Amino acid sequence: MVTIAYQGEPGSNSAAAARDLFPDGRELPCTTFEQALEAVTLGAADLAVIPMDNSAAGRVADVHHLLPETGLWIVAEYFLPIHFDLMGVPGGSLDQVECVRSHVHALGQCRKILREGGWRTLVSDDTAGAAREIAELGDPRHAALAPPGAASLYGLRVLRGGVEDTPDNTTRFVVLSRDSAVPPDTGAPTMTSLFFSVRNIPSALYKALGGFSSNAVNLTKIESYQVGAGLKASRFYIEIEGHPDESRVALALEELRFFSSDMRLIGVYPAHAHRVREQD
Repeated sequence: MVTIAYQGEPGSNSAAAARDLFPDGRELPCTTFEQALEAVTLGAADLAVIPMDNSAAGRVADVHHLLPETGLWIVAEYFLPIHFDLMGVPGGSLDQVECVRSHVHALGQCRKILREGGWRTLVSDDTAGAAREIAELGDPRHAALAPPGAASLYGLRVLRGGVEDTPDNTTRFVVLSRDSAVPPDTGAPTMTSLFFSVRNIPSALYKALGGFSSNAVNLTKIESYQVGAGLKASRFYIEIEGHPDESRVALALEELRFFSSDMRLIGVYPAHAHRVREQD
């Protein structure tokens, strides 16, 4: 049986993604992203299902900082529609609520109802954990933003359903493995993920990325962040459409490598159906 690590508690969106992807897998809930990744690195889990970004709240910053150091490999991606209910203790009502708890990204995806209610917010480790905390408190002044299934799991009452800001709210997850083998190019839609750093010289980034344009390779994501305390070392995470064995992709990566001080592939994996539908 495959063991799947994820950050969060049963009833969280990460748990839902893990179950969708591996319905027969054994779940290994972890308190932090670092613990979930370490579980795979140390062999306590076979795979980790980790959120990378959300259509409303943006990237999950911790993950981008952690991934380069793990040595793990992205083997799949998954897009999960995200819905949140505002839930409280049995017998409680909406007009009693004074404080709402949830994961920081969930709070960012439900700004409208939080602004409407004028409630205080408290950050929890994850959405399902917030629901559990509310159940343990038993105080009608406290509510949680959590996935719909968490209400029945923790014996809570839904005060208002579907409170996410946008109906098409979606989180993209990746599946991480210790196996870093590049799958063969079958001609099917493929994504390639990598990290790179550029030298601190004028136009370095422009030159490094120029090969994607000249070779007609679509760059679908680029994220940048500082490494260490200095201001000179910038690391970039990018995702491109295509397989490294395709000639146009190979040429683009060769040019990127020439202008970079460091470049590392961290995943070659099938493009999820959601991505393919968006492009049609």
